[in-house]
Amino acid sequence: MTAAEFSALLLLATATSFTPGPNTTLSTAIAANRGLRGAMRFVCAVPTGWAGLFVLCALGVGGLVLALPALRWGVLLVGVGYMLWLAWRLAGSRSLGQADARRMQVSFMEGVALQFVNIKAWMLALAIVAGWIAGRPDWLARLALVLPVMLAFGFASNFTYALIGSLLRGWLAQGERLLWFNRVMAAALTLTAAWMVWSALAPFSAAAPS
Repeated sequence: MTAAEFSALLLLATATSFTPGPNTTLSTAIAANRGLRGAMRFVCAVPTGWAGLFVLCALGVGGLVLALPALRWGVLLVGVGYMLWLAWRLAGSRSLGQADARRMQVSFMEGVALQFVNIKAWMLALAIVAGWIAGRPDWLARLALVLPVMLAFGFASNFTYALIGSLLRGWLAQGERLLWFNRVMAAALTLTAAWMVWSALAPFSAAAPS
């Protein structure tokens, strides 16, 4: 891989990893409610799940998902449903106490599974495979180089957002601040889910006769 290709990969990784999305939103919200330590399972689950997804895309499974509309829509709808369910759980959390912490307890496996029903994660993985790996004679060496880079960025971005959330805990503990913070985070998840559906419908709208 040339220096120019690697630089372009780093720019893409920075832009996609550190911009807000469902993973970073959840990392922030979980840490704000349960502390940095309580969010680490999810922070580690995100790059783990995405790594599995990325390898599947490199092996051609991602192309199959895109080639079968029913399968793609199945992934999308399951992901949207899961995100809305998480938003509902989040919107009702108003206390930092132990009784309420259960609402924001996202397991490691739930965090991993979320990557496989996140259509944005699929599209990113497919874009990287198409631009840096597929069809190259040294594709395996490229995969071995790209994968740890993306894992590092995925962990760093979610850890950063979780750290921000944990630093807000003291301020959020006063009055109804946590409740309204959680509602804003829930709204962000809901809007992300709506954007995913809109993005999937856009090609059909463009193709419809006027």
